[in-house]
Amino acid sequence: MQEPQFVLPQQRPAWQQLLLRWLISSLGIFAAVWIVPGIEFSGPGWHIGIVALVFGLLNALLRPLLYVLTCPLVILTLGLFGLVINAVLLGLTSALADQIGIIFHIDGFWPAFWGGLVISLITTILSFLAGDTRVQVVRVQPPQQ
Repeated sequence: MQEPQFVLPQQRPAWQQLLLRWLISSLGIFAAVWIVPGIEFSGPGWHIGIVALVFGLLNALLRPLLYVLTCPLVILTLGLFGLVINAVLLGLTSALADQIGIIFHIDGFWPAFWGGLVISLITTILSFLAGDTRVQVVRVQPPQQ
């Protein structure tokens, strides 16, 4: 019996991966503004790209620190506390956007929580569809006797 052969997709250059993630994050934030009441955005569309950039930087810089500081809560809630961390980071993004003159406002914790959930779902789905997230299925056969 012949072993199945897998062909891995070509790896994108780093700049293309960053650009793709930035565009997907922008679409996720746009969806959150559109779906979640309590998240308001006003201004030219390219400002959402700046909000996505700020959100991405906060995720890259603060998320690991917040996960380390709240590790017992993350473990106790089986990872669901990560949604609270995402809401906090989205609230910080709103505060920083206000500081740089972009009208991106979140009315409290619950809109930030649901907005973070929408952004997470949209970015996960779009990353998978774009081929940015790899899924590998491994089939293990028992040894034949």
